[in-house]
Amino acid sequence: MEKLLFGTAGAPHSSRTQSSIDGIKRIAELGLGCLEIEFVRGVKMGEAGARLVAKTAQSEGVKLSAHAPYFINLNAREPEKITASQERILQTARIGAFCGAESIIFHAAYYLGDPPEKTYQTVKEKLAEVMNQLKKENNRVWVRPEVMGKPSQFGTIEEILNLCTELEGVGIGMDFAHWHARSGESNSYLEFASILEQIKQELGDEALDNMHIHVSGIAYGKKGEIKHLNLKESDLQYIELLRALKDYEVKGIAICESPNLEGDALLLQETYNNL
Repeated sequence: MEKLLFGTAGAPHSSRTQSSIDGIKRIAELGLGCLEIEFVRGVKMGEAGARLVAKTAQSEGVKLSAHAPYFINLNAREPEKITASQERILQTARIGAFCGAESIIFHAAYYLGDPPEKTYQTVKEKLAEVMNQLKKENNRVWVRPEVMGKPSQFGTIEEILNLCTELEGVGIGMDFAHWHARSGESNSYLEFASILEQIKQELGDEALDNMHIHVSGIAYGKKGEIKHLNLKESDLQYIELLRALKDYEVKGIAICESPNLEGDALLLQETYNNL
């Protein structure tokens, strides 16, 4: 993948239907480059449907990723909830691979009052079991825990980078809006650049050549993220972010999660191309 592609989280609003296939076709019509398939309410796609999605994406020249269901907590109190969480990641990886997705994204865990170090060890152990299973199945999809927007959620940049260095096949799902909301800062060129520098130092240049990024406007308060906003209705300095991405020659995919999905995805792409 030789450049940074822009696209939407789920089918664009202007797609004929909200199906993945119509979403992919619409992405191509709009001149965007990628789509994140949303399995957020559950993986409700079979192998045959997934292979059709892969075929469509290939013929339209659209890169895919997939977002796992929201109901995942690798630090749950009940063992059965952990097992169900692992199963949801595996299902997403299996169907995602049939779709031709190169990465799957998921929200890893909540601290539930545990010290971050203890939560980290639990998440690492449970995620290692998932990665071992995928390795047995020869599934090469990148598994990416997301940087999260609330202090109650596991997923600081450091925690995710540590997982990446300790577990093979794990990559970072870098959500700049989440991190801005969580930290209350990280909203200037220098801060965006320092995040990219940190990723480069920890994971090497190849991580910047294969990034999975989320961008949107965001509303936030003392407890971090409240909701996604359109870029122009929020304080996210997206032009500075795009400048940092360009200067660091970041490649991969940038998924827009603003309410006006394709409107902001096109705004990001156009702004980036004009820098």
